[in-house]
Amino acid sequence: MKKIIIMTLSLVIGIGSVSGYINYKKYSSKIAVENYLTDEKHIDKKDVKKVEPFVANLQGNKKWLVYVRLNGDAKKYYYYKDSKNNKVVLESYILKGKEYAG
Repeated sequence: MKKIIIMTLSLVIGIGSVSGYINYKKYSSKIAVENYLTDEKHIDKKDVKKVEPFVANLQGNKKWLVYVRLNGDAKKYYYYKDSKNNKVVLESYILKGKEYAG
């Protein structure tokens, strides 16, 4: 009985840790991109239509992409935070269904 409780508790803690890490990475990437857009690109927050972090099937820092849409702009932007250089980088953008490198 004691082994079952310990195994269950270990499993719950493990799953919680992984989920917490993923949520932290997504949140920190989103905040970094929002700060980049407002502070460095001087885009007003009300001009930002959507900022949505997600897990991409890419390696390294590009795994944590952030999708950005701006009001009045047909492009869909994908940014990531380069943790080695502590910079936000445009990975790519999509215009009329065609992807362009950042």
